[in-house]
Amino acid sequence: MRGGGQSPAALAAKVRTMAPSLTRSMQRVAEAVANDPAGCAQLTVTGLAERTGTSEATVVRTSRLLGYPGYRDLRLALAGLAAQQESGAAPAVTADIAVDDPLADVVTKLAHDEQQTLADTAAGLDTAQLEAAVGALAGARRVDVYGIGASSLVGQDLAQKLLRIGLVAHAHTDPHLAVTNAVQLRPGDVALAITHSGRTVDVIEPLRVAFEHGATTIAVTGRPDGEVTSYADHVLTTSTARESELRPAAMSSRTSQLLVVDCLFIGVAQRTYETAAPALSASYEALVHRHSPRPRHR
Repeated sequence: MRGGGQSPAALAAKVRTMAPSLTRSMQRVAEAVANDPAGCAQLTVTGLAERTGTSEATVVRTSRLLGYPGYRDLRLALAGLAAQQESGAAPAVTADIAVDDPLADVVTKLAHDEQQTLADTAAGLDTAQLEAAVGALAGARRVDVYGIGASSLVGQDLAQKLLRIGLVAHAHTDPHLAVTNAVQLRPGDVALAITHSGRTVDVIEPLRVAFEHGATTIAVTGRPDGEVTSYADHVLTTSTARESELRPAAMSSRTSQLLVVDCLFIGVAQRTYETAAPALSASYEALVHRHSPRPRHR
């Protein structure tokens, strides 16, 4: 991927997403370019290394991890990001939620963080990978979805949506059942794993089994360098808001994961519209009476 092909928003999103998984020296470089893109855009590779107390090699490696062939390409993107921020397009970062915050402030801070998370995820999502994943799901004989904890709730949401448009989809939250079901998958089937950390063993194991049995595999993860991607044909990267004592990773990752699975669902529904639309209507008709008010008995 050429660095010039990434938007300034995508660069900012990638820095926020990848920073926790970088070495400390690389984190200093990533944080510097995210916090002061205008200043860093004026620096040579030597200047940025001196400013961050790292080496030129570390600066170059960080540039490449962020998706740029070299530091020169990163500087061009930083200049674009600086221009965007000067125009007022980039919002100021709010403070963490405090124990004694009024609920009104909690609402404001959460709304800001979730909006930023959604914007970061959208900016950093590889649409080519998304298109490929949608194509695989649309033509799948069977879809298995793996997730543990908060990610399992997102997996269940995707599975029930796919069921409503006529696909055979199952969300597995029991790791043993997930593996025994993965053994049955074959070419033409799809296995999708959801793990923010990219290293959840109970999610990686069934995906590995599905991969080895020829199923098309998809990983939805906040760590594109995580172990789960070793067994994924297609990788969809999520972003997260800043974590705090009252806002754990499970909360922020859920927001971005839901956006990705909604994109998958809409894409599949578009591809299979002739069958999806009647299936949605049939499921609605089957349930509509449950949403009607019951007559009161005197």
